[in-house]
Order: sequence, then structure tokens, then C-alpha cells
Amino acid sequence: MFEAAVIWDWVSYLVRWVHVITAVAWIGTSLYFIALDLGLKKHQNLPEGVLGEEWQVHGGGFYHVQKYMVAPDHMPDGLTWFKWESYSTWLSGATLLMIVYWVGGELFLLDPAKSDLELWQGIAISGGSLAIGWLAYDFLCKSRLGSHPTLLMLILFFVIVAMSWGYDQVFTGRAAALHIGALTATIMIANVFLVIIPNQTVVVEDLKAGKTPEAKYGIVAKQRSTHNNYMTLPVVFLMLSNHFPLVHSTAYSWLIFPLIFLPGVTIRHFFNTMHSTGQKLWWTWLATALIIIATVWLSTVPRGDDPQNDLVRAPTQHELRFVNVDSFRDAYRIVASNCVACHAREPAWAGILRAPGGVILETPLDVARQARAVYLHAGLSSAMPPGAANRMDEASRRAIVAWYREAVGSDD
Repeated sequence: MFEAAVIWDWVSYLVRWVHVITAVAWIGTSLYFIALDLGLKKHQNLPEGVLGEEWQVHGGGFYHVQKYMVAPDHMPDGLTWFKWESYSTWLSGATLLMIVYWVGGELFLLDPAKSDLELWQGIAISGGSLAIGWLAYDFLCKSRLGSHPTLLMLILFFVIVAMSWGYDQVFTGRAAALHIGALTATIMIANVFLVIIPNQTVVVEDLKAGKTPEAKYGIVAKQRSTHNNYMTLPVVFLMLSNHFPLVHSTAYSWLIFPLIFLPGVTIRHFFNTMHSTGQKLWWTWLATALIIIATVWLSTVPRGDDPQNDLVRAPTQHELRFVNVDSFRDAYRIVASNCVACHAREPAWAGILRAPGGVILETPLDVARQARAVYLHAGLSSAMPPGAANRMDEASRRAIVAWYREAVGSDD
């Protein structure tokens, strides 16, 4: 009989795999079409209605690409739509969020040291904030700010800062980082699903009806597509952030999350300008380096609060469940002797500034909170402790497995 912990771990892994594959497809097409659009060449011999064209070579052949603005004079056969890559990316990402941070919310979503919320309240904040974030963004884009792109992006940046701070007040560091990424990805997919594709559909229907499409639909779609292009790199960074505690588990992580957006903008601006005009804005790389240096420095600033505060909070029912079994004493002794050198509030292992993955295993309640991760990574598998630090024998791993299974009991 398969155990729930094992099944859910494999489900999350397979969904993550799908998410990465679809994200690569979506991001690849997004970057390609922006580069293609900016690299179009104009000359006098272009057909009527063609904005520009470009010749490309790839895979042993030549491609001749022309862009019509607003549309050709008739509906072409075999029109290819680029939308399912984005839809699949968001659907798989939303599924992964639900598996890890909703089903596994007691472990990964809420931080009891920050707030005293019920799991359902945390889930409501998680899902509701994504919808509210899109509505706020869409409102700003449709307002008069939409015609002032630089001012609009500045205001949106401060909205991201505010959302990041808010997430950090209730969620774990990992969850806060993930939700900033999910918020941005939701805005991107909503741009595709609710703006870009509907506008393109209007143009297609006008062509079928023999009408001349209005230019406004293409202009709005281009605005949202450009926004998506600039948000791509920060989203990729935040997708990977749960592997790096210096990003999500430091005193100013809430500020690090939005700061990561700025290098994404400067890097994309360099390539977008180069593709469109041939000009290379080298100052953007200097700005990128300075922002990253500032971000690295922020990750080393010590916390202003007492790191021991978390040691005196009341234990949750989930934690008590794993502490109040006979086998916990042996399991805790094994974890304390094999894992705490790295997984401590102040790690003793040379070269480690923050506990890997933000996982703390110092106290009994710490170990109980991370019971499922300890079981999977140090019980069923030998992933932890890693490499040269791996001194845990098989008897110790069996003891961890026995502890977890005793605590879970009939629930698995």
C-alpha cells in the first residue's frame, strides 16, 4: 500500500515537471516573438499592410517572416495560435501551488511565528490575493496611466513591494516568494487569456466577416505582451527561489523579492533595444550588477528581532502529533546528531550562512514541523545528510521511518 506522503511527493514532482516543460515552451515563444517583432526590417517593396519582414536561418533551412499591421486583407488558412503554452503553464503551476501550499499548508504555507491564522484563512489569502492582484493591475493598465508606460511600471513596482511585505507578514519565506511569482504569472496568463487572445479573436472575426479590423485591438495586445516580456525573467527567478534560503528566509526577503524585478527589466531592456535599433545600452549591465550587489547585501543583514522568539510559541496540533509518540526520542536524537550542524538558526557548518532550504531542525518542535521532509529525505531516501556530511547509517534511517509512520498511524 502506497503511503500518502510518498504519493503526494511524486504527484508534486510530476506536476512540477509538467510546469517546467510548459513554462519553457511559453517563455521560449514569448522571447522569440518579442525579438522577432523588434528585429523586423522595413523597406519600400513590402506588400501592402506589411509592417516589416525578417529572414532567419535555423535547422538547415531559411524562414521568411512578415508581420501585418493590423491584419492581412483576408483570413489565411492554417493560422497557428500561441496560447496553450501559457494556459498549460498557469494550470500546472496553480495545481502545484495547491498541492504544496494548500494541501501541505500546515508545513509550508503559514508561519505560526508570524501570524495566528487558520489554514483555511491562509488558503483564502493565497487564492484571493492572486485575483485581487490581477484586478488591480488591469485597472491601472486601463486607466490614464496606460498611456504613460514608465510611470505605470513604477507604480506597479510599488504594488509588488506592498504585496511582498504583506505576504511576508503571514506566510513562510518560501511561500511568500512563491506567491510573488504566482501573482506575476497570474497577471501574465490573464493578459493572454483575457486581453491578448480576445483582441486577436476580434481581429480574426472581422477578417472572416470581410471587415477591416480596428488598430486599437492590436495596440492593447502589444502593450500587454510587452509587459509579459519584462516580467518573464523575475518569474523564472522566483520559481527557483525555494532552493535558496538567502533569498526567502532572511530579514529583508520581502524587499529582495521585488528588487529581483529590476535586473529582469534592465536585462530585457538591453536586448529589446539591441534587437530593435542595434544600440547596445551597456549601462543596463552596470545597473543590473549594482542591484544584484545590493540584493546580496540585504540577504546578509541580521534580523532585528530575537531568533529565539520562535522557540517559546505554543506548539500546533500538527507538531504535537509527531512529538507525542514513543519513537520520537530516538528520531530526535538522530536528527540532532546528523542534521543540526547545517539546519540551525545559526549553522555551525563552515560556509553555510542560512539553513539549507530555510529548514530548521534544532528543537523538538522544529523537527516535528518538518516531519514529512525528514521522513522523505532522510528516512525513505539518503538525500540528507548530503555528500561528505552523510554519516547516517541505515538503522538510523529505519528509526526515522518508524517514528513518522507511528505518528501518522491510520491516516496514511
